[in-house]
Amino acid sequence: MSEEHRENFFTELLKFALVILFIVVPVRFFVAQPFFVSGESMVPTFQNGQYLIIDELSYRFEAPKRGDVIVFRYPKDPTEFFIKRIIGLPGETVHITDAGITITKTDGTTITVDESYVVNHGNGGTQTYTVPDDEYFVMGDNRPESSDSRAWGFVPRENFVGHVFARLLPIQTAHLFPGSAAEPQ
Repeated sequence: MSEEHRENFFTELLKFALVILFIVVPVRFFVAQPFFVSGESMVPTFQNGQYLIIDELSYRFEAPKRGDVIVFRYPKDPTEFFIKRIIGLPGETVHITDAGITITKTDGTTITVDESYVVNHGNGGTQTYTVPDDEYFVMGDNRPESSDSRAWGFVPRENFVGHVFARLLPIQTAHLFPGSAAEPQ
């Protein structure tokens, strides 16, 4: 390799390293991060071993919504990450029965949660939870197999990592905004 080609190679390599340093690294640490699904709590929406991209930026500009699938630090052990669906928002009361879930919103209106995404039902009997300020009530889509707010309580807002933006692997299940559910009015 001639001296000129060698200098061009190292110049291009330096440019590539700078692009990674100034674009890729900040995106990875402040905008999006990868996440592997581990467990059966979100079946059929997400399967064990699927590779997801988590949007870490949106919740800095907008509030989390009912139906969002989020990744968060487990309140009992912040070194662990969980994936669940938001059911109850701050200040609301969540009513769980075998027939389904209803929410009493902060304005006193009551809505029924559309759970068409749930295939494996089993809410665990009749229970009522009032969600504290700045905390959320979350549940897995595979109700009998999910350890969620019914077992260990609410998730503080500061524990949120972000919401699921994309499913990349396996490639045949790749999708943007997988698991999205319309919020009832």
